[in-house]
Amino acid sequence: MDEILKVEHLVKTFGTNEVLKDIDFSVFKGDVISIIGSSGSGKSTLLRCINMLEDATGGRILYHGNNILDGSIDEDQYRTKVGMVFQSFNLFNNYTVLGNCMLGQTHVLKRSKEDARKRAMEYLEKVGMEQYINAKPRQLSGGQKQRVAIARALAMDPEVLLFDEPTSALDPEMVGEVLDVMKNLAESGMTMLVVTHEMAFARDISKRVVFMADGRIEEEGSPDQIFNHPQKERTKEFLSRFTKTLKD
Repeated sequence: MDEILKVEHLVKTFGTNEVLKDIDFSVFKGDVISIIGSSGSGKSTLLRCINMLEDATGGRILYHGNNILDGSIDEDQYRTKVGMVFQSFNLFNNYTVLGNCMLGQTHVLKRSKEDARKRAMEYLEKVGMEQYINAKPRQLSGGQKQRVAIARALAMDPEVLLFDEPTSALDPEMVGEVLDVMKNLAESGMTMLVVTHEMAFARDISKRVVFMADGRIEEEGSPDQIFNHPQKERTKEFLSRFTKTLKD
């Protein structure tokens, strides 16, 4: 199997607070991994370390065998390959939808405007936002903004997409439209690492589920293992809150 990312003994502290404690796991091509756990368990910090938005305190993050923490890697180029979709969209309000999806392509990938526009349109169509290309972010709903953010990330041709709670800032009726886009991406073979509170998505779409608690990976396995046969008490306790909802 083609291992894209490998996290080894990752540690992150903020002052005296150890947020990530000795994290180890790998991401292989075509993986869809959901990271679940209570707020404050270190899930988002883990993604931010992988995307180099936070500096890890210790350990290694290997991208195709190269340690991205040793200072030898171009962060912007790396982020084109390991893209991120944020909870709060992070769109540029003074750019149109199309402009948002072209900007990184022309500045970082040095694509021509013509190529960038073509690629942007391809992915805006894929997420159902092609009719909004001239709109500014303030004219869009939360669900529409997140779909644009996903198209923008895809237009950079990433190998892996990191999703940091992509539906948690959305009104309930808009969650489905974003999850549908993510489900289609997963089915198309996109490698995805998703921090989520959407347990049905984690159960139905993931290939692997990672349960975090207190900055550690408490348990990981297939959705069937984690949701139907959890081994650890912390996992059982966490999932008991969601079991009834999932069965409904």
